[in-house]
Amino acid sequence: MQASQAGKVAIVTGASQGIGRAIAERLARDGATVIVNHTGSVPKASEVVSTIEQSGGRAIALEADVRDCGAIRSMFDEVHRRCGPPDIVVANAGVNLTKPVAEASEADFDNIFSVNARGTFFVFQEAAKRVTPGGRILAISTNMTLQTRPGIALYAGSKAAIEQFVRVLARELGDRKITVNAVAPGPTDTDMVSKLSRDTAPAATPLGRLGCPQDIADVVAFLVSEQARWVNGQIIGANGGLA
Repeated sequence: MQASQAGKVAIVTGASQGIGRAIAERLARDGATVIVNHTGSVPKASEVVSTIEQSGGRAIALEADVRDCGAIRSMFDEVHRRCGPPDIVVANAGVNLTKPVAEASEADFDNIFSVNARGTFFVFQEAAKRVTPGGRILAISTNMTLQTRPGIALYAGSKAAIEQFVRVLARELGDRKITVNAVAPGPTDTDMVSKLSRDTAPAATPLGRLGCPQDIADVVAFLVSEQARWVNGQIIGANGGLA
């Protein structure tokens, strides 16, 4: 096991599957104690914890719905009680929807923005209060804020809000030497990727393939490392050259 994050505490929201799971497992390999946040996905979160522990790492599964500010606060309280203050917070939890503007309902809007934008904002808010000096805060955006297509207004719009949160919070926390960045993945091989992206991305991407969760996790691992201490307020594309 690498030890670049030895002694650090990392919270990863939406970490029971996909990109979040890959991030949690990578940070654990780097030596961090990882909080595997999930929303009702107990078997999947337990599997992530088991995988980490079998590799010699340390992880704790904690349930908290990021749409609920009280649940976010309670999660951070529990992390502090059990592990101490967090050094790294990765706001990864998100949902996707492809639907034309003319067909989107109020419920569609509320669902996408409550998880992606509101959830990230209030995870950021709690992280801003509790992350240790010199710590790292990170969000997961999307290349769709740059490459638009029909049907993605709600998803891309919610992620564009996240990118503004990143830029502003980076300026607000600079005096504590905390960096705030985002990774914007291209089409990645998870349950969230659309069939259209799965079919077209390999031919459209210069590197000729769909991304995998580990591709994104490796970029996250760099951004939360000491080597990225001068990277702040940035949206880093991880898309194989697609955007």
